[in-house]
Amino acid sequence: MGKLQSKFRKRSELYRASQGEKADNTFDSQVVQYEPAHQGSINTVTNLSPDLCVSGGTDQAVVVYDWKQGRMCQSFQGHNREVTKAVCYPGSTWIFSASRDKTVLMWDLNQGDEPIQEFCGHELVVNGVAISPDGRKLCTGSRDNWMCLWDIESAKCEQRHNISRNLVTHVCWVPGSSSVVQTSEDKTIRVWDSRAWQVTNTFPAKQYIQTHCDVSPNGNYLVSSSNGFGGQGCEATLWDLRQPGCKVVEYRGHLQTTACCMFLPMPPGGSARVATSSHDSSVKIWDQNTAVCLVTLSLDGAGPLVSLSPSDSTNLLCASFNSGLHHIQVGQGSNQAQGSGAGSGGAGGLDLKVVARF
Repeated sequence: MGKLQSKFRKRSELYRASQGEKADNTFDSQVVQYEPAHQGSINTVTNLSPDLCVSGGTDQAVVVYDWKQGRMCQSFQGHNREVTKAVCYPGSTWIFSASRDKTVLMWDLNQGDEPIQEFCGHELVVNGVAISPDGRKLCTGSRDNWMCLWDIESAKCEQRHNISRNLVTHVCWVPGSSSVVQTSEDKTIRVWDSRAWQVTNTFPAKQYIQTHCDVSPNGNYLVSSSNGFGGQGCEATLWDLRQPGCKVVEYRGHLQTTACCMFLPMPPGGSARVATSSHDSSVKIWDQNTAVCLVTLSLDGAGPLVSLSPSDSTNLLCASFNSGLHHIQVGQGSNQAQGSGAGSGGAGGLDLKVVARF
């Protein structure tokens, strides 16, 4: 067990930019630098509204930031260890943050700077948190092998289930469904029925630890990402949830652990796309169905890129270990620009460009 647990330990100090090395130096003159959202590495970013994002990291703060105006709106202080994940309930001002302090805290942007609810009961770091579509239940998963289901209003744990070696890395609720999907350090993906709180499907184990997952808005597809090194592993995988365990395609091209994978909002008249970010300091956008890499953006010196949050089909937020949050613009272009801060060519005529950092 000790060997399994040590495989996916994040070693942020290994990825610090070396002295004198400046992240994105080639394109710094074109990138707007706003007030930094955090002091230290950022582990998670998500959207609260079309203008506001929420992030968390090693400084233990949960920050609400207006990324369009470039200003911090709120910094919530309540965790006493680093923040691992943050999620928001769509159409509300609710924020849920998970932490290495073994808790999940609930915040409301309109109700002061103290947490309005606390969910305690895990014995190790909480890596997964997801809200039910009706906003009544919260699912959490931890490295303690427990998956828990909570009533949000009372903060009472209603269901708990422990599976040996199920060191949870991420949790997603399937839109419009009672199903929850989670990835694990035991290399498997599990689908849970939230009504019975039982596993209904376990996907065939991958070769490497599964680091993250996302479910398509229509609930039909799941994308998961793998850790790895030297190009071994490091892939993302598209699965058909209507045929559990059915692998559709793999997205291969990252050289280090793929830390995050997300379905992107469909552009008008465009095709379905998937975005990935990696410890190799790159973001890639893929054609969802053909697995062709459409464009790659390298952020040299930024360290591991551990979290992505698409705001719409043309704007993407990216969290890094070394250089804060990046606002990336997705556009059509010639892909002539290459280097740190501008996307290099794939097969899709797309451009990726960092326009702001905070």
